[in-house]
Amino acid sequence: MKIISYNVNGIRAAITKGLVDWLTSADPDVFCVQETKAQEEQVDTSGFEALGYTAYWHSAEKKGYSGVAIFSKIKPNHVEIGTGIDYIDREGRVIRLDFDQLSVISLYLPSGSNVDRIEFKMQFCEDFKSYIRELKISHPNLVICGDYNICHEAIDIHDPIRNAKVSGFLPMEREWLSNFMEECKMIDSFRYFVKEPHHYSWWTYRANARNNNKGWRIDYTMVSETLKDQMKRAAILPEAKHSDHCPILIELNLES
Repeated sequence: MKIISYNVNGIRAAITKGLVDWLTSADPDVFCVQETKAQEEQVDTSGFEALGYTAYWHSAEKKGYSGVAIFSKIKPNHVEIGTGIDYIDREGRVIRLDFDQLSVISLYLPSGSNVDRIEFKMQFCEDFKSYIRELKISHPNLVICGDYNICHEAIDIHDPIRNAKVSGFLPMEREWLSNFMEECKMIDSFRYFVKEPHHYSWWTYRANARNNNKGWRIDYTMVSETLKDQMKRAAILPEAKHSDHCPILIELNLES
């Protein structure tokens, strides 16, 4: 199974920039999207449908804000919209598809753009961790794709010194991600395969950051430790330029 995750920073804008053509060549079985910034009825999905995808949506109540979706060529056994935690689900940040051998989640964690939002973000993070710990009792094989809005280690950010007090690289955020991986028994799939620095998934639009590769790695595919032996490869795909993020990929060898 090939799974690609992509914060598209507005799916309608990404479509006008050639997202469907790119998806044709990338050809994932499952395509997780974050920050759709749209309601389902606002998006022309005919191009995705022509490629064999069925779309599953969880949009925010607030128009033009947040939102996640999963496009799948494989029919899921079950679709779970949201987490059952009201304040999280109003922002359209979690959707899950259950397949025979694993479940795939598209996740969009909040950013901490100001003091109020950093408090909201940390509460979200703790509640999401509790949700996943409980979910793993019944669904042990999880692939949690998405924009976590956190750089985990210094290797994951171009300037760890200057950004040490910036949300996304705060000590408490990084500590939460470490605890999440440990307590929920999840593997950062990209770092499992790739140990070298200078691999990022998001670049500010300012100061020609992308061309200079002054980025942050804030998009992750976290994989349950139970699936460790099935992981084939993981990659970041910076050649795709429909957003200020780029896609990330995981391939798993699943028994038929």
